[in-house]
Amino acid sequence: MKLKALFEDDSAVSPVIGVILMVAITVILAAVIGTFVLGLGQNIQSTAPQASFSFEFQQDAAANNNAIVSIIHDGGDTLEGGQLTTKVDGDAVSSSSDFSYKDGDAWGSEIAAGSTEKVVKTGTGTDWSGETVEVIWKSDSGENSATVGESTAPN
Repeated sequence: MKLKALFEDDSAVSPVIGVILMVAITVILAAVIGTFVLGLGQNIQSTAPQASFSFEFQQDAAANNNAIVSIIHDGGDTLEGGQLTTKVDGDAVSSSSDFSYKDGDAWGSEIAAGSTEKVVKTGTGTDWSGETVEVIWKSDSGENSATVGESTAPN
């Protein structure tokens, strides 16, 4: 037996390293493809937008002295109107509630800085006293939501 030749012969080192590298690349590719196929990559883009809203509570003498709140987008990210919901004390604003949008429609298609939406209180009482108005954003997938604006009317 030639012991010296055994230690000097390294012809098998390159094929072994090549096989290990090919297996590692295959495992990494399978993991990346599997992540996107299973939809795990979708949650990365569903982060809540950063936006600032201000609220102006007032009485509208021209409209039977109804209480109106103007919600103004002061700055930050541009938002899609279909992703926004307005709530008053936890109840969604709609034409079937005591609160409705002044123009009859919910938020427009694109809400950028300077956009305004008005909510009218038409039910019993014409005063916002202590009521909390919230603007809530919901992701397209419906998995994530966040309150992007909130204000409580003075008493």
